[in-house]
Amino acid sequence: MVTEKKALAAVRVLLEYIGEDPDREGLVETPRRVLKAWSEFWGKGYKADIDKIIKVFEDGSENYNGMVLVRDIPIYSHCEHHIAPIIGKAHIAYVPNKKIIGLSKLARVADIFARRLQVQERLTVQIAETLMSKLEPLGVAVVIEAEHLCMSSRGVEKQGSLTTTSKLLGCFLDEPETRQEFMSLIRS
Repeated sequence: MVTEKKALAAVRVLLEYIGEDPDREGLVETPRRVLKAWSEFWGKGYKADIDKIIKVFEDGSENYNGMVLVRDIPIYSHCEHHIAPIIGKAHIAYVPNKKIIGLSKLARVADIFARRLQVQERLTVQIAETLMSKLEPLGVAVVIEAEHLCMSSRGVEKQGSLTTTSKLLGCFLDEPETRQEFMSLIRS
């Protein structure tokens, strides 16, 4: 088991490895700040219970057969290959089938999976499949557009390039007009 003491020591070793002095004034508290950032923010998705986040309502969707879309949801993650930030936005839609979810829960579901070491492809699928499973809607669509700092700040160093991933399920996959409506709405 990794203890807090071991984790603090690991951050100190990393600082030494890159040529820093972990005992200088500006870095003395850095190991503790790094652990706090990972446990309370960047890695908090590992501790989250999706079933406690998602509350489904069986009332409120009477006679509603249209799309529900929340777009431009900020996404902050870290790539599992370099632990470099991934920064972007998600567009999440579903077509209810007698059940609805609080709109903020769409963002919370995205955040739970984003706050883990990730690849964008997996993140996109996890969000879509979780919503499909928990809501049992007619369909779910997720599009994520993000910049990967592992690509823009190192390696090929192509700042501003975006990666786009999508996962379409149910009516978004089977019905071209529903898919087109979703794509038009996220572009507007």
